Parts: sequence; C-alpha cells; structure tokens
Amino acid sequence: MRRIELLAPAGDLEKLKIAVLYGADAVYLGGQQFSLRAGAANFNNEDLVKGVQFAHQHNVKVYVAANIFAHNSDLTDLPEYLQFLVAAGVDGVIVSDPGIIDTIMQLQIKLPIHLSTQANTTNWASAAFWKRLGIERIVLARELSLQEIKEIRQRVDIELEAFIHGAMCMSYSGRCLLSNYMTGRDANRGDCAQSCRWKYHLVEEKRPGQYFPVEEDERGTYFMSSKDLCLMEYIPQMVEAGVTSFKIEGRMKSIHYLATVVKAYRQALDTFIKNPAAYQIKEQWLDEIRKVSHREYTTGFLLGDQGRTATVEPGQKSYTRLAAFVGLVLSYNQESQRIIVEQRNNFKVGDKLEIMTPSGENKSLRVTAMFDGETGEPLEVAPHPQQIVELSVQQRVEPMSMLRRIE
Repeated sequence: MRRIELLAPAGDLEKLKIAVLYGADAVYLGGQQFSLRAGAANFNNEDLVKGVQFAHQHNVKVYVAANIFAHNSDLTDLPEYLQFLVAAGVDGVIVSDPGIIDTIMQLQIKLPIHLSTQANTTNWASAAFWKRLGIERIVLARELSLQEIKEIRQRVDIELEAFIHGAMCMSYSGRCLLSNYMTGRDANRGDCAQSCRWKYHLVEEKRPGQYFPVEEDERGTYFMSSKDLCLMEYIPQMVEAGVTSFKIEGRMKSIHYLATVVKAYRQALDTFIKNPAAYQIKEQWLDEIRKVSHREYTTGFLLGDQGRTATVEPGQKSYTRLAAFVGLVLSYNQESQRIIVEQRNNFKVGDKLEIMTPSGENKSLRVTAMFDGETGEPLEVAPHPQQIVELSVQQRVEPMSMLRRIE
C-alpha cells in the first residue's frame, strides 16, 4: 500500500497547532500574498517559520499555497517569497498559475510543486503533461469520479491528492466570476465574497420589482449554494483508485471544526490502514462530523451521475450543527485539580459539557464550580469572549482539548 496522508487546513498558527495535535500528517496554509484564501488570517513570515518548526517537531509536513491566478503586479514579489519558503523549510508549494510554475522552474527553486485543484486537472493526458514539466503532485479536480481517478493513476505515476471533506463551490473547480462581478472581489486572487451563499429571488424581465422565490421560502433561496463533501465512507475505494493524500477543506473554519473533522478522519484512516479488508465506517465518526457547523453532506461527483444530482439542492437552508464550542483547554493544574480554559462561547455553572481531547475518547463534564482565572473569585457564568476561567475536574485533561455543549 502506498503511504496515505491526511492533509488538513491551517488558516493561522493556532489552527496549525490544532491540526497537528489532532492527527494531521500534513497541513496546508497561505502566506500574506499569493494565496486563494485572503479572508483567512494566514501567516506572516514570522508565524510561518514558527509553524514549520512546530509541524516538523511533530513529523508533520507543511505545504504553502501560492495558488492565485496572478496578474502582472502579483509577480513582482514572487521570487523573494519563493526563496523565503525554501529558507523556512516548507515541504512543498501549491500552485495553479503556469506563470508562477515557470518562475519556480526558471529560478530553480528547490521545492516540490503540487498542482492546485484550481488548475482543474480532469484527465490523464493533463496529468502526464504536468509530470513532464516537473510537477510532483496533482490536487485533482473535484469533478472527477472514482473511475476517472483510477484511470489517471493507471496511466500516470504521479502523487494524487483529492478532497475528502468540506465545503464545495458551485463553479467549475472553484473558478468563479460571481464574486468579482457583483462585488469587485476576485475569487481567483483569493478574495471570494461567497456570492453563491447569498439569498436570491427570481425577477421576470417585464415585472421589475416583483421577486419570485425559486422555492417556497419567504427568506429567499440558496439554489447556488453547494452541499458539503463527505467521503469518509469511500476511503477504501479512493485508496484503490490511487489517491494517497486526503485533503480536508477549511482554512477559514473554526478550530473546533478543524479538530473535530481531523480527529474523525484520523480515526477512520487508522482503522483502514490497520485492516483494509475489514474497514467499515463507524457511526461515532459520523456523529462527530455532524456536530460541527455544516451543510447537508454529499458525495459530490465521486460516484458519477449519482453524485452530480446531489451537489446543489434548491432551497436548502444554511448551516446546521449539533454542538457549540464553548472553551479551549489551555492547561491542567495538578495541585488544584482544575483546568484553565479560554472561553469561546457563553457557558455557566450547571452546564453539562463534552470534552473532546486530541487523543482518546470524549469525556463528559458537569460544570460544578468555576473561578476567575485572574482573581480566583467564584463565577456563575463565563460571558466574555476569551475570558480565562478555571473549572474543577475529577481527572487530568489534555491541553488543547475542547469543551462543547451538545445542542
């Protein structure tokens, strides 16, 4: 069996650490320039170096996205940035623009090049072309079926990476013009306004001012808003087809989303690797990924025509979730038997919470006593964002564990 990689998003340094601790084999991130997620916090040069050091200390690789479709002005700072990535020790660069690829080749930048999904590689001939140019990995277009992935693998010996979980775009391989047209924010340069998530009504040409809902919903519709991808059930088929890197979408998602999804897929992949023939999806993994904020899940295009009818559903509502993230565990005080928690959502004495740890099973916690982290005074409620509080516990809790309230 080829090495299987779980690849997680890292929108900032905190998220990188969460992804690493919760089980990622590799993370992908963006710097302050050249990345298609301008809305994420991203990494300045200092944090990027720190992130690479932290990841490498845990034997985790770091790939940096430079996957915009560059305009002339974008190219000025590119050579210096690429040299910085080499000096920082990153393990690969994710690129979609042929001009950026050519710059890397001309400058003889010693970085493995991963071809971004934005380059929409959908056939083996394209894969072979990119391999001849020196590309080491292709991030496959989301529009491919299992059979198409398998044929690419059979014809071209190159690393294949595919999305396994997360938000999808209604545009072809994410190459959308809606945002730029409607707001002036160019999705292909990292500044998507997510126009497809807005509410729309239909207006007939000769009836201006009369807005007809596409579905019977007084608030409008989400008919361009895709469902979220979830392929946990199809890990064996994807491995058989030739995928070796399983990519989770979500550089702009919360640390709770990231930790929950990475841990669930870590458990699923470990179970598969241990005994591929006996792999079966466990309901507890599905329960976990339902707890995070998400749209209805779909298999996307993986199953062929069956999937294509299920990516966008007219009238579907916005996100749902089954749990609310309320606090991040910073440390454990053995002497006082308390955990020090950074509040992320309102909670109070008497609440029953769930503790999700980086490793091991989830635990239950009844908040019986809470104290101000600075003064030590008793508290009844933690209402302030990022307030530091201490909670009495009966057993040790790992740092970077998460407290959540089931809803």
